[in-house]
Order: sequence, then structure tokens, then C-alpha cells
Amino acid sequence: MVLLTVTPSILEALQRVPDAQSKLQRDDEPSLVDANIGAPISHGQIVHLWNLLKADEHREYTLEILLRGSRVYVPPPPPKPEPSDEYKALMARLRRDEEERAYERMVNPAQPMETFSQMFPSSGSMARAFAEANRPTRKEDMGDDQVTYDEVHRQLMLIFNFMVTILGVAATLWILARWWSTPARMFLTMGGSIIAGVAEVALYSGYVWHLGQAKKKDKTFKEVKEVVQTWVVGSEEKESADKPIAIESKESAAEDANLRRRKK
Repeated sequence: MVLLTVTPSILEALQRVPDAQSKLQRDDEPSLVDANIGAPISHGQIVHLWNLLKADEHREYTLEILLRGSRVYVPPPPPKPEPSDEYKALMARLRRDEEERAYERMVNPAQPMETFSQMFPSSGSMARAFAEANRPTRKEDMGDDQVTYDEVHRQLMLIFNFMVTILGVAATLWILARWWSTPARMFLTMGGSIIAGVAEVALYSGYVWHLGQAKKKDKTFKEVKEVVQTWVVGSEEKESADKPIAIESKESAAEDANLRRRKK
């Protein structure tokens, strides 16, 4: 049995039908005595009321008009039971205990809790000493953020290139097969995309394999260094600069001049 709420049109129709409450009353249905808007009424009572209205030539009340604005009746929640005397006494005792504890905390406040630094004063120096002892001493230990960034950038660009190739192949196949049926175009596009992806992965794997082989070959060759020629920059100028220069006197210069005249 579905219970609905009484609407203004149903309440007005009940007043139009003489002795409607007794005619619509049944054992398993709600009572319509002193019915008001929002009171419960069953769907069978509404249909019976509509039939009584038609029998009394009240045809302006249709079933749609009677049900307009009606909702499923939800009974109100039952009232809360009155608490027992034991419950009231327990609550009063708990309130008194809480008041006493609050007064005790106000009169004798608890000591503030110590922080970690107060409990262990030497923890700060120990932490600094540990950090200093484990501080990296070489530049290689610090790591290279630029190398990591380059590697991530290379991987992202590789994925982007794969996606562009696969989407390009799929779009090309879809356009070329525009005269085919839609399922055939879908299978062709998916198959071509899968083949393009497998080919891209195979090419990249081959490229990585060749790089690995080249690195292995480079490690097998031993580099031999040989000194072909050596020279010292500025050695001759230094020797000439260090060599002493003799300065002749005026008499020796005059004798050399007389000897030159005699020879002539």
C-alpha cells in the first residue's frame, strides 16, 4: 500500500462528497477524520474518491488534479523517550566530576611539556656534527642535476616523437580509407598504429643496441700515447740574453783604425 499526502484539491473533494470519511475508511488504511493538508492517504482511497466524485457528477475533479502536488508520505520520526532517573543521576554526577577537574586544572595548572631540544640540549650540535662528518668531499658526490634534466628531457622527447608518429600514421590511414566502412577503417587504423608503434620500438632498440656495441668496442682499444717531438719556447733568446757582451775601449778602437789604413 502506497501512502501519499493530502493535497488542497483532495481536501476540497472530501468536503464535496457527503459522508466521504466513512465511505473511504477501511481497516488497513489511514483515517480521514479531521484530515488536513499533508496528512496520509492511500492511493486506493484517492481512486475511490475519484469514483465517488464521478458518480455525484463532479467531473471537474480528475485523477490528475487530485494527485497534483501530492508526494509520498514519510511518517515523522518517533519522539525520543524520556530519559530514566538513573540516566539523569549519571549525567549529573559526570557534570560535577568534570567541573571539579576543570577547577583543579585552573588552581593547579600542569607543568608545560618539555620540547625535544629541552630534553636533549646537545642534539643540535650532534646533528651538525653528523652533517659535517657526512658532507660530500668531492664534486662527483654532489650529483649532476644537468645530466638528470637532460636525460628526462630526452625521454620525454622520445615519447613525444613516438606519439606523433603513431597518430600521424593513424590519421593518414583513416583519411585514405574514407570510402571503406567504419568498422573496416577502425581496424585498419588500429592495425597501422600498432605496427608503427612496434616499428618505432624496434628501431629505437636497435639504435640503443648499436650504441652499446660501439661502447664495448671502444673499451677494447687501448690508447697508446707517444711523444713525437719536444721543444722549449724561448730557450735561444734566454741564452743570448745571458751571454756577456765585451765593451772595447777608445784606444783599442783607434789602433784597429790605424791597422785598417796600413792594410790599404
